[in-house]
Amino acid sequence: MTSRQISLLPQNDNTNGWSHILPPRTPKSPLEASIRADWVVIGAGYAGLAAARRLAENRPDDTVALLEAGEVGENASGRNSGFAIDLPHVIGSSKDELDGSHRYMALARSAIDYHETQIERYGIDCDWSQPGKYQTAVSDKGVRDFLEPFARELEALNESYTWVEKSDLDRRLGTSHFKAAVYTPGCRLLNPAALVRGLADNMPENVTLYENTPVTGLETGSEIRVTTRKGEIRAPQMILGVNAFADHFGYYIRQLLPFAANASLSRQLTPAERDALGCEDNWGVTPANAFASITMRYTNDHRILIRNNIYYNPTLRESQSYQDEIARRHKMLFDERFPMLPDVNMEYTWTGYLCLSQNGAPGFGKLDDNVYCSVCQNAIGVTKGTAGGMLAADMACGIDNELIGYMQNLGEPNKLAPRPFLDIGVRARLAWELWNARREV
Repeated sequence: MTSRQISLLPQNDNTNGWSHILPPRTPKSPLEASIRADWVVIGAGYAGLAAARRLAENRPDDTVALLEAGEVGENASGRNSGFAIDLPHVIGSSKDELDGSHRYMALARSAIDYHETQIERYGIDCDWSQPGKYQTAVSDKGVRDFLEPFARELEALNESYTWVEKSDLDRRLGTSHFKAAVYTPGCRLLNPAALVRGLADNMPENVTLYENTPVTGLETGSEIRVTTRKGEIRAPQMILGVNAFADHFGYYIRQLLPFAANASLSRQLTPAERDALGCEDNWGVTPANAFASITMRYTNDHRILIRNNIYYNPTLRESQSYQDEIARRHKMLFDERFPMLPDVNMEYTWTGYLCLSQNGAPGFGKLDDNVYCSVCQNAIGVTKGTAGGMLAADMACGIDNELIGYMQNLGEPNKLAPRPFLDIGVRARLAWELWNARREV
């Protein structure tokens, strides 16, 4: 029996703009008793929700306890930019790399199909749509070093795309900031908090969700024992879906890199402001360099989202004063891109946490005889987290699924240097990335 105390818990600062624009929701009751279940799933983000649902479908006579430290939609899964991306961000040109890209796309598209099935089945109102996305570059260097190779490799994959020159791009996006873009049609856009709320509120009958139930202790062995502030769960098997917190549970120690990203959501544009913007409705932009430049969206309810400033954050905490400073910076960046909208303020600004690995691999698979996991989504949680959760459940149930091998083929996170050497190295590498891509801001 291995016992661990969990000291670092997720913290909700009530700043998530995606949640604030939704109707109020009553969370499920916390766990306040000692119970038994056939399965315990920790974390109700994309991976945990998908794992719990798939377990319930695979084993309809089993009971599944799903624990969420805070409220669904307020965790990392509800704070992202709302892209369900069907393509890999980085594609290699060798046959092995292209084969890997096909496997990646199969995983991503299985997750998108899963979400669309649940959205239709339960009538989940999460602003889900398929306008595609624009991969943009600001500088000639960005066009040459990223967009042109990206287009060539999409051709090698036989994937549809459109090269968009500046004049057409200005008209489509309402901003003259970008040099060119590669448009791909498969990306879905959504309100991520609304999606995870809807998934959580429509779980199978044999799944019980406990919110505001942070795990404070974990014992693993022939039986799993999970302790919380006011209760405990005993179960024969467990699936872990806690992303950047996994090492605090004793797994992937010195293999995960916790990062933070800040986003702002504007107030709704007035009809006159929408006319002044004069662009297509509902678009999404991802940049040539995510660390240096800006991810943006124009939503169906006429708000503009800006996400900027991805940085290493091992504490998984951020101060209100820093977020206030980020809000001012986002307003400045907004004004640079949309000078025709000088009176539009950033209504909400928040921080979301993501988990990266040095080699881009996920944390997936069997950790112990009765412990499985899907963590470390490398900032693509809507698809990769969902696919990982479903496949972890299939693996735990002994179900033969070709996609399990595809997921395993993505590798395992590299071992990292110990702190403080790790911190120094990560921050130095990030500074180099920012400097090297400074023209892409």
